[in-house]
Amino acid sequence: MQIGVLADTHGYLDPRAIAALRGVEHILHAGDIGNIAIITALEELASVTAIHGNVDYGTPLARQFPAAQSLMFNDTRIYMTHIGDKPERLINALPEPHPDVYIFGHSHIALLETHNNVVFLNPGAAGRPRFGGGLSVALLTITSGSATAQIVPL
Repeated sequence: MQIGVLADTHGYLDPRAIAALRGVEHILHAGDIGNIAIITALEELASVTAIHGNVDYGTPLARQFPAAQSLMFNDTRIYMTHIGDKPERLINALPEPHPDVYIFGHSHIALLETHNNVVFLNPGAAGRPRFGGGLSVALLTITSGSATAQIVPL
């Protein structure tokens, strides 16, 4: 199963993100959506699970989408929240049961690291460039109880 992962759209979805996610079976949006039209556009590609981020606080998006999600795909546990940290710090504060994949956004900086058999994934930003960084999404491949990922620069 291939899952598209993105975050930090802030109300604008770069068209290259749509192209990069075409063909995935599910999409995860790790917060700072900015506008419900983003979710609507993504739903034209695949089913979407989303969480809200700090930019969404106080808006209908924060009422519609939770702050975190625990998911299961093909015996692989995924935990998604918006604000993460360095994996070496997060590894000691994982939710129970421990996820196989920990997804977060917020920093706009893509990250893919594995620590103690947990894949830590920040897809970067898929909206407009901020903080001097580029744009990216991620592709997460789930097979029975196993997960691999790749960052896709836009």
